[in-house]
Amino acid sequence: MNTQILTVSSKGQISLPISIRKRLSIDTGDKLVVYTSGDVIMLKALKLPSVEEFEASLDEAQKWAASVGYSESDVNDIVKSTRKKKKR
Repeated sequence: MNTQILTVSSKGQISLPISIRKRLSIDTGDKLVVYTSGDVIMLKALKLPSVEEFEASLDEAQKWAASVGYSESDVNDIVKSTRKKKKR
């Protein structure tokens, strides 16, 4: 584990050391997710899939849905049902 001390600026900003950015392939404009638990802060690089990776995941999901007998209308109904439950 690599441990470094960072300083928070007057604007609440921190700078990630270049060694960490290089090791994790974090570039200018990349997004990070921040998690907190008590007094612990954890940052995780948010890497969006490429178009090819997204299409492959979508194909896999569609094959699974077909294998268990779901149709497109079934999926739409499931989404609507889930959204209703979240609004409650």
